[in-house]
Amino acid sequence: MAYAARDDRPADKAARYAEVEAEILAVLDGEPNRTARMATVASMLADAFPVFFWTGFYVVDPDKADELVVGPYQGTLGCLRIAFGRGVCGTAARDRATQIVADVHAFPGHIACDSRSASEIVVPVFDGSGALIAVFDVDATETAAFDDVDAAALEQLLGRVFAA
Repeated sequence: MAYAARDDRPADKAARYAEVEAEILAVLDGEPNRTARMATVASMLADAFPVFFWTGFYVVDPDKADELVVGPYQGTLGCLRIAFGRGVCGTAARDRATQIVADVHAFPGHIACDSRSASEIVVPVFDGSGALIAVFDVDATETAAFDDVDAAALEQLLGRVFAA
């Protein structure tokens, strides 16, 4: 079952997230490698939600603690590096809080890696000790594609995959 449109009922979207979370956790069972876990999450979420145009991780650079570097993703070319506080991803990293942007063209300082992106959600990713390790970025080609259902589901999934 694919969730295709933003105007479907939130309960349907929440149910699809629950289904995909169970699938992702089953695939990752016993896999300790963080890169493999990120690649699997990005791939499976991109496949599960056709409205997702770009899904992927920007990882905290171990050599520059205030900069993100592109990690595993699905989609067109991503930005290679993003400073904390810059764009939606950098804001999520700096504030350690999920960002939902209904219209990226109205977001001050938005970084346009692909001009087709219209809306975005970025969720900070923490390890088991609470340290920020990455942000998870999802873009859509339509405006207002993301809401609190997406935020809650992605925060829960990422917590279960990386903080455990």
